[in-house]
Amino acid sequence: MFKRTKLSGAVVAAIASMTCAPHLLAQENTTLEEVTVTGIRASMDRAMDIKRDSTGVVDAISAEDMGKFPDTNLAESLQRITGVSINRVNGEGAEVTVRGFGPDNNMVTLNGRTMPTGTTYGGGSGADGTTRAAASRAFNFANLASENVSGVEVYKTSKANVATGGIGATININTMRPLDNPGLTANVGVKAVADTTNRYNDDITPEFSGIVSFANEEETWGAALALSHQQRDSGYSGVTVNNWNIGVWGEDDLYNQGGVPDADKAEIVNAPQDGQLYARPNDFRYAFSDTQRERLNGQLTLQFKPTEKITATVDYLYADNDIEEHRGEVANWIQNGSNVARVVFDDSEIATPLSITEAYGGTVDVGYEQQYRSQSNTLDSLGLNVEFEVNDSLTLAFDVHDSSMESLPTGPDRAGEVAIGLGSPTVTGKTLDFTGTTPQYGYSTSVPGNALTAEHVGSSILRVRGAGSVNDITQAKFDGSFEFDNGRFDFGVETRQMEMSAYQTSGVNQALGNWGIANPGEFPADMLDVINVASQFEDFNTGSSPVTGFRGDAVELTRYANTLYPGTCLCVSDTNSFNDTLEEDTAAAYFQVGLNSELADMPVNFLAGVRYETTDVDSQSLVNPIPYLVWENNNDFSPGAAGDQQTWADKASYDNLLPSLDFDIQFTEDLVGRFSYSKSIARAGYSDLKVAPGNFALDGSTRNGAIPTATSANPGLLPLESNNLDLSVEWYYGDSSYVSLGFFEKRVDNFIGTGQEDETHFGILDQTSGPRAQAAAAELDALGLATDDTNLYAMVVLMEHPEAITDNPDVFPNGVFEGTNEQLLLLGETDGWDVIPESGDPEMVFRTSKPINNREAKIHGAELAAQHFFGETGFGVQANYTIVRGDVGFDNLGLPTENQFALTGLSDTANVVLVYENFGLQARLAYNWRDKFLTATNQGSSRNPRYVDTFSQIDLSVGYDLTDQIALSFEGINITGEDITEYNRNERMVRYMDDLGARYQLGASYKF
Repeated sequence: MFKRTKLSGAVVAAIASMTCAPHLLAQENTTLEEVTVTGIRASMDRAMDIKRDSTGVVDAISAEDMGKFPDTNLAESLQRITGVSINRVNGEGAEVTVRGFGPDNNMVTLNGRTMPTGTTYGGGSGADGTTRAAASRAFNFANLASENVSGVEVYKTSKANVATGGIGATININTMRPLDNPGLTANVGVKAVADTTNRYNDDITPEFSGIVSFANEEETWGAALALSHQQRDSGYSGVTVNNWNIGVWGEDDLYNQGGVPDADKAEIVNAPQDGQLYARPNDFRYAFSDTQRERLNGQLTLQFKPTEKITATVDYLYADNDIEEHRGEVANWIQNGSNVARVVFDDSEIATPLSITEAYGGTVDVGYEQQYRSQSNTLDSLGLNVEFEVNDSLTLAFDVHDSSMESLPTGPDRAGEVAIGLGSPTVTGKTLDFTGTTPQYGYSTSVPGNALTAEHVGSSILRVRGAGSVNDITQAKFDGSFEFDNGRFDFGVETRQMEMSAYQTSGVNQALGNWGIANPGEFPADMLDVINVASQFEDFNTGSSPVTGFRGDAVELTRYANTLYPGTCLCVSDTNSFNDTLEEDTAAAYFQVGLNSELADMPVNFLAGVRYETTDVDSQSLVNPIPYLVWENNNDFSPGAAGDQQTWADKASYDNLLPSLDFDIQFTEDLVGRFSYSKSIARAGYSDLKVAPGNFALDGSTRNGAIPTATSANPGLLPLESNNLDLSVEWYYGDSSYVSLGFFEKRVDNFIGTGQEDETHFGILDQTSGPRAQAAAAELDALGLATDDTNLYAMVVLMEHPEAITDNPDVFPNGVFEGTNEQLLLLGETDGWDVIPESGDPEMVFRTSKPINNREAKIHGAELAAQHFFGETGFGVQANYTIVRGDVGFDNLGLPTENQFALTGLSDTANVVLVYENFGLQARLAYNWRDKFLTATNQGSSRNPRYVDTFSQIDLSVGYDLTDQIALSFEGINITGEDITEYNRNERMVRYMDDLGARYQLGASYKF
């Protein structure tokens, strides 16, 4: 048990000095007696002392002992800190939000060094909420094992000697130093991991860790090595709606009813009022995923202290995280037009369908796409640090490191995702039901009893995508500290070169059985396992939805399909949809002065400083522009073959002067007050700073109101610039107990929002509203047929290929187009009959989303935290609550044609941790809660918001010391199996729903 004394306070004060890189600055060369800190309560005491003795607002988490960080995931530990919340991927903490500022706006350092970032996944396909393209400034904590970490500090106020980039906070991860642990110490551990979401892989997977540290008796040299290896098999089931289209009733024709004869128009129940916003989904789908992850971490640290004045440290970190995922879907697309039989709307302010019923003249398919994803994330960092105590007053330090983060696809032919479209073209009608919490569907098929088997399933389209990023950082710092009576003067210079390269291959559609699924039964039955879809969900009620689904290996299916369709291959495109390189060269200088004094006999501390930074930005994009979008069928489009590579480039620069001031006063021995002011910046995301436009998409004809979409970027974006105020009071009323209350305000300029402009790109023409489309619509009107996208596409093809009638008299018995399923299938699926633009077609106007510095905003809030131990009973409690408010929110009733800016990530958070430690038994029960928050704005052609619903989680950990050397542990994460839901403008507009579960770990460790 650790008891706070003046000696331990001095040690902690040295550790938590006025910088987030505490090992870089000088400390007095004084030999202190050894302080042994073990146990949960001791680690909480140590974190409390760091908070108390730091200048500014600092929270911390400390390891209970070497190799014993409180949680197996750093992000899941950080969520217990006041004002910190996390984003989860597949049920595991990954990225952090601090005081409402998302992962891109928080700086993560390792031993004071800026760490490279960027995670790409799933080929950037956008198939669900986990896929990512390009790269970001967000640090993914899932890549780091916690066993190698000695502590994490969260600096919520800025200082002149701290590298810029964190408006929310700077989070510094500290690793062990051998000279801090004299002699030989070692710890080895083993764990068995059981994830309840696993279905098809191993129910129990292993985790091994070991850490050894040695320093000689003279403490002139030392070495430390830490290794960890973990395998985790997991999964999730989910619901996805690709997009909710928003329109104005009476003005927009989302269901394509304008071209449908009155007798065939859909029945509209509870129709919206004229001028009222209303919604239509593109589709909805059930998904089931299984993931295998293997994570290897290693760290080697060497220290050399030839004299009492000089200490040199060399350290190397390696972290590799390999991910492999198999994912399948059951998908239902909305067909629109004359296919829509009935729509029932609710009474929401935005009329949202309770149900959509469609009936088809022939059949359409239910989709069973199978996906394979594979990615490797590799972080390595090599650094050198030298401290030189020139004399009792002056200390100099030099630090340099070269670090990189690679996130690269590891599938066949550098694929990050292999997605093979499968389906059964047997559906004669269906109803999508959105009345309940979980969307459901029903269908009728041409198969008796709807008893679908593998013989009813065939291929449609193959997509093979690759995406990756490489982030390199070289940073050098020279710091000095001069101590004088009652104070110190710190100064330094820094240079940092950062390069981020990111690419995504072109998303080429390779036609197998094509959209009409021409060859059902083409796969051997043993390649497709029939699964019960309802059984894939633990918490979501799929109701009367059909239970039949199929699961297969996307790679094996693709290789087999390549033998059936010789023109296809398991290969990524030779061209890229984007290939961008961003270079940022930053130079900085700072100085700050710290003074210790008294005010009315009360001890006070001042820390004032200023930092000047200048940054040069060089952005370059290698572009293979597409010539057009290929119209493949009613609402199916793909990019045409990319052209010759072009280089786009742009440069920008900016500088910032960033003052800071921290003041604290000790009203009594136990009561501390703080005031801080600082100016900080956070740079724009890497993908926002690229040059060329891309991501061209269309989901219907522009003649019938579909809107082409694209994205662009802006290398000239300025960084966010925030003026920060903090005011707090802390009462330390016991050795292990305190209460704190703080208020903060951040006034931010240059907030980056998403603007949308209607623009043309690369001379791409629009065949969906040109003369051929208009002539086809006129011909359909003359025939008395609907002019929806299905008929419109077919008629355009027929007018270009009149031989379809003469060569197929059985399909056209009356010699004219009648819109039968056989005619639609022939016209829609015949090779070589796709519709491409021609001279005379207008330029396609894309609604182009681009980042802009468009607003000022203010965020304010309050933080309340408490920690209390009940005497020597062993029982304790830690609790906090954070209120975050902003002055700009998203107007859900805003028109889909309007650009909106809103603050994302703002939500209240709370944590309660119950602790018991006595008689060798340690136990923690932690409750974490986060309120609903806005995570994205201006999504898709309707400029939708995306919200994450309220989420809470309970974690449990228990440890028991069998002997002084042997300890047992048990951990349960999300033991109640809470789920995550995201939605658009209202809760009925589900975007993603992930059915998650608990994860358990049983472990043993031995300390030498």
